[in-house]
Amino acid sequence: MTDPVIEQIEAFRCRRGSLTAERRNRGYTLYNAHSGAPVARLRQTDTEGRFHVLYWSLWKERWVASGPLGPAKLSIERALEFIAAEDIFWAIR
Repeated sequence: MTDPVIEQIEAFRCRRGSLTAERRNRGYTLYNAHSGAPVARLRQTDTEGRFHVLYWSLWKERWVASGPLGPAKLSIERALEFIAAEDIFWAIR
């Protein structure tokens, strides 16, 4: 069975490299297709078609909100653009 969110993530043209994704628990984990390193986590919100964007914190050793005021509710398109633009998602692990 295909997942339209995963298809959108994998079709997204990211200048930093291709992305792959897998559905886990209440959201999606995005990986760098070349290295396999985790890039971001998208957690579905109560609002249809919106996601919280999380990054992996080396300090806290868990996924945390990417914004200074907590996670924003973004559409999948905006979430992918945000991930592609921000360095925090692409830090070497």
